[in-house]
Amino acid sequence: MRNPNFMGESHPQRSEDKNKMVKKMNILFVCRYNRFRSRVALAYFNKINKNKNIKAKSVGLIKGQPLNPFTIRIAKGFGFDIKGKIQGLTSKLMAWQDVTVVVADDVPPQVFDKNKKYGKKVIVWKIKDVAGTNIFGIKKIIKSIMTRVDMLNKQLEKPLRIGFARR
Repeated sequence: MRNPNFMGESHPQRSEDKNKMVKKMNILFVCRYNRFRSRVALAYFNKINKNKNIKAKSVGLIKGQPLNPFTIRIAKGFGFDIKGKIQGLTSKLMAWQDVTVVVADDVPPQVFDKNKKYGKKVIVWKIKDVAGTNIFGIKKIIKSIMTRVDMLNKQLEKPLRIGFARR
């Protein structure tokens, strides 16, 4: 049974010390095409996340075209790499995730309505796409994503109260 704590979706798991509970969580960053916003969120989250029990992936609602080398270079200037294979949303990833972070203003959050039914959390960040944006606009979008990832990471670092559901 899912354990309602921090965000209502975690699975406490026993570590090597049988009396110690460790919170494991899977976060899925989603944008429209998995070409920029979700990749920036993932790359930055992986750079700052210190909790090995929290895993993250990024996908697009729709599997998009290959990455733009220009946006790859700009992200690299912020200290992270967004290169990699474009990923589309799958039922396997939906089952894997505990928290979905929609990092886009062009992805309808209603797609993830069933998450709540299964005790999973959906967070929506209305971040604009970089298409048609100049270098200054792209940098502004990266900074906006970084700010939100920082806030998410701070929430995840807070001590957790683990309560068990009664049967």
